[in-house]
Amino acid sequence: MKPEEIRSMGDADIARHLEDTQREFFNLRLRLATRQLNNTSEMRKVRKDIARLKTAIKEREISREMQRQEGGTS
Repeated sequence: MKPEEIRSMGDADIARHLEDTQREFFNLRLRLATRQLNNTSEMRKVRKDIARLKTAIKEREISREMQRQEGGTS
């Protein structure tokens, strides 16, 4: 998933997608442990998607905090 796609999503969509992606990563780890995972590069892709989603969430939190601070000092 590209960062532009994530930024165009709403907060609820990002949270839901993050939860789904984390569940997918757990399943991949389980498949790896039971030697059922053929393509280990899937884990890297999913891990990076999780990082992108968390980054987008943090960016929004920082943006809201900045707006709150600017609104409070004016």
